Amino acid sequence: MASQQVTVWNEFVHERENDAVAEVYPDGIHDAIATGLEDRGYETRTATLQEPEHGLTEAVLEETDVLTWWGHTAHDEVEEEVVERITERVRDGMGLIVLHSGHYSKPFKRLMGTSCSLKWREADDRERIWVIEPGHPIAQGVDDCIEIDAAETYGERFDVPAPDELVFTSWFQGGEVFRSGCCYRRGNGRIFYFRPGHETYPIYHREDVRDVLANAVEWAAPVANPGTSLQGNQEPREDVDIESDSTVH
Repeated sequence: MASQQVTVWNEFVHERENDAVAEVYPDGIHDAIATGLEDRGYETRTATLQEPEHGLTEAVLEETDVLTWWGHTAHDEVEEEVVERITERVRDGMGLIVLHSGHYSKPFKRLMGTSCSLKWREADDRERIWVIEPGHPIAQGVDDCIEIDAAETYGERFDVPAPDELVFTSWFQGGEVFRSGCCYRRGNGRIFYFRPGHETYPIYHREDVRDVLANAVEWAAPVANPGTSLQGNQEPREDVDIESDSTVH
């Protein structure tokens, strides 16, 4: 455990433009997430929208085992070349953890193949994140329920493919429910979507949330034998007599 290289990506816009957000995350959301992972033994680097190639060069992604993604107001500013680079790396085996409003990010929408739209409301509702698969590695050491006193509300329907595994489901004080911990596999890569984390709430300072993120990194990291072989033209395993007449009947 904790040998993976994690790149923590954040668009880093709200923290520089909104005093209320800067008060919660003075060094950026990416710093809070990276600190939580470092405290749990992971090697991290951070990258933001403003850097050349958004800090996600081919060299950086090649060294990245798991990429975490937080974005909200600047999804459209992410360059298509970088999006394609990320999605290819995921299919090759890099893990991807998409957080909160990152559901609308270009990489996540590209990998899901849907609009990824949902209902939402900012009303300081209480959220209870229920563990519905306690045996799943991402839920290891997590209580039956993570209770957040004030959160932005998300509600179904969440327009994503049915998760391969659903680890968490949220209930909100206003009555909504939401699939808040969704696992997917794309090619050799693993993807985890985790709902909590609006920029004006100190969600990523919470130890229980940081525990979930650390578990998710371990789960999403590349495995030695992913089980998906290379595709394309292959030689037969046994001798096969191929008739010279190749006419299709």
